[in-house]
Amino acid sequence: MRIGIDVGGTNTDAVLLDGSKVLVGVKQPTSPDVTQGIVSALNTLGAKHRFEADQVTAVMIGTTHFINALIEARRLAPTAALRLGLPATASLPPLVGWPDALVQALEARAYLAHGGHEFDGRHISELDRDEVKRHAADMAAHGIRSVAVSSVFSPINTEFEREAAEILTAELGDSVAVSLSHEIGRIGLLERENATIINAALRELAQQITDALISAVRNYGISAPVYLSQNDGTLMDIDYTRQYPVATFASGPTNSMRGAAALSGLTNCAVIDIGGTTSDIGVLSNGFPREATGEVTVAGVRTNFRMPDVLSIGIGGGSHVTAAGLNVGPTSVGYQLTERALVFGGSEFTATDAAVAAGYAQIGDPGLVAGLDKRAAKAALNTIAQSITAAVERMRVSAEPLPVVAVGGGSILLPEVLPEFGAVHRPEHFAVANAIGAAIAQVSGEVDRVYAIPDGQRDRIVAEAKEEAIDKAVAAGANPSDVKVVDFDEVPLPYVPGNATRIRVKAVGELVMEEAR
Repeated sequence: MRIGIDVGGTNTDAVLLDGSKVLVGVKQPTSPDVTQGIVSALNTLGAKHRFEADQVTAVMIGTTHFINALIEARRLAPTAALRLGLPATASLPPLVGWPDALVQALEARAYLAHGGHEFDGRHISELDRDEVKRHAADMAAHGIRSVAVSSVFSPINTEFEREAAEILTAELGDSVAVSLSHEIGRIGLLERENATIINAALRELAQQITDALISAVRNYGISAPVYLSQNDGTLMDIDYTRQYPVATFASGPTNSMRGAAALSGLTNCAVIDIGGTTSDIGVLSNGFPREATGEVTVAGVRTNFRMPDVLSIGIGGGSHVTAAGLNVGPTSVGYQLTERALVFGGSEFTATDAAVAAGYAQIGDPGLVAGLDKRAAKAALNTIAQSITAAVERMRVSAEPLPVVAVGGGSILLPEVLPEFGAVHRPEHFAVANAIGAAIAQVSGEVDRVYAIPDGQRDRIVAEAKEEAIDKAVAAGANPSDVKVVDFDEVPLPYVPGNATRIRVKAVGELVMEEAR
């Protein structure tokens, strides 16, 4: 048996799976202490379908802890950014373009040092070890507890980042976490550096949160391994999460899309995940979320690490309805839906109230909205349908028919048919698709690199890139016998010398269950 848990802004969902069969799914309000919400979800699972703790072989969790901490600019470690690239790159130092409030929350300090590479691996300048040591001394003097190291074209050659990390660890001690940009972001210095700084700022919190999650599961008596879901719809273990918390940022919508694929049987479609506060719209390609091809802005910071191409709008089951139904959201009652919505005895007109009044769903006490203005309720639902339709249209990349799957508890807000897209698929267990997506997640490995391809060597280099992606998936815990390449992209760079080509490969396999750790 597997347990999948997904922590959202409004609800914490949990499912118990026996193989691919969903035995039971539950939805609990997310508590201010998110970890306590996980405990409540486990207790409710056990109450609805009795199981023994030793029957559980793995627990998969999708969490909003880390993205919330960044957005709220709290619980972030004092962080330094060390860039290797002088004499190049000095005109745009680290942290350029960051919101001032976030820089202050990080107590951030930026440093430039010699080093870096050209795209073909040639040195821009040699690494100056004494220079790095001087920067380390200044970091120590200012109480820095986490460091992000970036180097020009480090995805091509990692030597300077690794050497700088060794120096920093020797000078600052093991208690200072070091994050390396080639392990986090893609080609593109500033965006990759930004993603690494964010990751570094969250390393301390990652230790605290993973310890709390493990404790919550262990206190229930479950000794099975615990995994967290990451942005591309695959899993990472606790140790990996502690090193790369930034990889969890989009796990919520990604889990929902993977769950939608499993429940609907559709591998190429648009997925509408409507929660209590927001609606996330994404596209599945071959059963996995389509990834954003360019930069992604997170908390006002441009980044380029792996993120799904998701459009979020402020409409959910808890959204406030105003102006006789013409305005819905973006404000929401959030996890207080069961206290503040009309159908639960509250005093605030929400989208859920409109759905119940219109007969879309039976939630709470329908009698409490019997006197609601039916025209206002219908107008609110029309507004929601129009907003969702426009969002799906924005995500479309061709004129080909695009099936639509609706999941999440808030999907009751949608009609049976969206005129532009046809019937809305709402599969069984749609309300807990996010937790199902976490429970069925696989393990991946990825290569994203610029290669200088000699004449006649293209096939060899492509084969090596694919083999490296497969090896990374196996190292992350995938079963070697079923790992396969699910995504391959090859883009020649015509204005760069040396037959430069960017190659991106993603390999995925089923998780090999391990002994409890």
